[in-house]
Amino acid sequence: MNWGVYEALLTGVNKFSTEFGRLWLSIVFIFRILIYAVTATRVWGDDQKDFDCNTRQPGCANVCYDQYFPISHIRLWALQLIMVTCPSLLVVMHVAYRENRERKRKEQLGEKCDKLYKDIGKKRGGLWWTYLVSLLVKAVIDTAFIYIFYQLYENIFLPSVVKCSLSPCPNIVDCFISRPSEKNIFTVFMIAASAVCVLLNIIEVFYLIGKKCKEAIHGPRQTNLQEKTEAIELTSCCADEKNKSTTCSGDICHVTNCKTLMTDVKTTNSNQNIQSSG
Repeated sequence: MNWGVYEALLTGVNKFSTEFGRLWLSIVFIFRILIYAVTATRVWGDDQKDFDCNTRQPGCANVCYDQYFPISHIRLWALQLIMVTCPSLLVVMHVAYRENRERKRKEQLGEKCDKLYKDIGKKRGGLWWTYLVSLLVKAVIDTAFIYIFYQLYENIFLPSVVKCSLSPCPNIVDCFISRPSEKNIFTVFMIAASAVCVLLNIIEVFYLIGKKCKEAIHGPRQTNLQEKTEAIELTSCCADEKNKSTTCSGDICHVTNCKTLMTDVKTTNSNQNIQSSG
């Protein structure tokens, strides 16, 4: 597996994430992907080859290994890492959609046209929902894999010796698992890292919802204050329109008449509404 390409894709998610999202991504890279790629694969290696039974009956070791390891730990974790990081790519795809939409607008209206989004990566409107859904999906995937692990293996700690009586074994035979202590350490580590990631996802969900509620409460006050300020400035400009003076504060009265200024303000408000729905 080419982990370099995989890492490059997820690095793009980092700049669109919150502080909790960046922490989650760091844990996934350092404590899960790197540990898996550098160390865990070497500890497991060819696990079936190292599974030895005290009988030479052909096929006995194979059926016993399949009984105790229906899915290899290392392959289960690889599938988990791939699936749990895929939802993050949805955020990158949504941002790419916004960039493409902005590019088409410039091609149609020119470079000097107003932008659809003040900040393309800002979590507003549809991007906020995409980010929230990706968090929920990641938490569900990690939780599901932890549950699957407990269903497949009755005990997370591997014993040194297991007993097997399946056919074609001649009787109850002893089978030996190689390096069980090392495997137990990595198993506990990977499960703990998955649990921490689930916790971070849940915390980030509440953080986003809390921030959204705070903006919903305090946002209208700021909007009303801005509208009142614009109304005062417009009144001042319209009062001086007869004399064609430019005595207004700032750059608001650089236009030739009040109607043009009113149109500019309405256009700005319209663009802000488009941004909130993208």
